[in-house]
Amino acid sequence: MVPRAPQTDPEALLPLRPVELLLLTMLAAGNRHGYGLRQDILDHTGGKVQLEAGTLYRHIRRLEDGQLVAEAEAPAEEDVRRIYYRLTPFGRKVLTAEMVRLKSLVRLAERHLTLPARP
Repeated sequence: MVPRAPQTDPEALLPLRPVELLLLTMLAAGNRHGYGLRQDILDHTGGKVQLEAGTLYRHIRRLEDGQLVAEAEAPAEEDVRRIYYRLTPFGRKVLTAEMVRLKSLVRLAERHLTLPARP
């Protein structure tokens, strides 16, 4: 298999898969380990998105392969057996591009639909 050249255009990776968008968004707040990411997603979605370990790490590997996330050093006070992940600078660009795309889509929907008032 021929290795892929690294992607340099964030918009070429859009749209992101929903789970990967959630993972990148959670990592935007800071480095997290896999179980912490899973818990963040459970909390954010009110338990509606429940990722099994295999599914979670398959998405993380895909994001690593795309150079959107990378392993990070564990904080000194944390369990060193856990693998921590961080958002890369390119991952932040991709996340930003996706949020801009989604914001534009929401604006379009607001013009054409009756949406509930924002909280």
